[in-house]
Amino acid sequence: MPNRSEPVVITPRLLREWPLPVPEGDKASRGTVLVIGGSRFNPGAVLLAGVAALRSGAGVLQLAAAESTAAALSIQVPEAFVVGLPETAEGSVAGKPPERLADLAEQAQAIAVGPGLDNIDETRALLRQVLDAAGPETALVLDAYALGALSHDRDLLSGRKQPVVLTPNLVEAKFLLGREPGDDLSEAAATLADRYGAVVSLFGHIAAPDGRTWREESGDAGLGTSGSGDVRAGIVAGLLSRGADPAQAACWAAYAHAGSGQRLAPRFGRIGFLAREILDEVPHTLAELSAG
Repeated sequence: MPNRSEPVVITPRLLREWPLPVPEGDKASRGTVLVIGGSRFNPGAVLLAGVAALRSGAGVLQLAAAESTAAALSIQVPEAFVVGLPETAEGSVAGKPPERLADLAEQAQAIAVGPGLDNIDETRALLRQVLDAAGPETALVLDAYALGALSHDRDLLSGRKQPVVLTPNLVEAKFLLGREPGDDLSEAAATLADRYGAVVSLFGHIAAPDGRTWREESGDAGLGTSGSGDVRAGIVAGLLSRGADPAQAACWAAYAHAGSGQRLAPRFGRIGFLAREILDEVPHTLAELSAG
């Protein structure tokens, strides 16, 4: 186990001294994000994560969700290329995706898996195939039921070369750890990072497998709203697609997520804003940091 550092507080100054890549050229230079998720009864999670990736600077967005929702998603997010995925009788995304999804996974710069999925066994089979199809440098963000699948099959990431960011909430962290995360979330994040060989972003606590840790302190209660985690996962994916390394993407995303919530508080109160309202604030928050 690597030596763990004391958590570094994420501040605007820290991030400005750790600037994001600024790609030059057309949309291809900012990378392609593929978001995979969205059961028949929860297609909005894919929408939130996908739009968050665009708002964070991704150049091309591709959404893969339950086939029954694909047409509606293509209308709601006209900027995205949308692929319908086979469903089970219950409306979950089936674990045997079409070949087209494997082609998209191979070519994407970043893939987010999990938002809106709702069946552990199907997700585990789907995730394994996505990991097999992804290129060796394709960055992955595992969220929601993808983390549940990982907790059931720790070997899913064994021997993988792809950089990975895990974005668990407290319940998902419990299953990944096999115990309650406790009060020391920095320790919990570091344990997960070491166990799974991935960067972990847990409730404002970020840890890398090499022992580095960070802490974001400006997040408020308003971020604890339905869909907020999907937005955070999408921000991470968007920054990865631009060329940020996993720890950098996780730290910048944590601050951008929290800062965007702060921008909304004067209008809606500390706990009155919606996840979809966070989306429009993300580019402003990132621009202020970059300009400073």
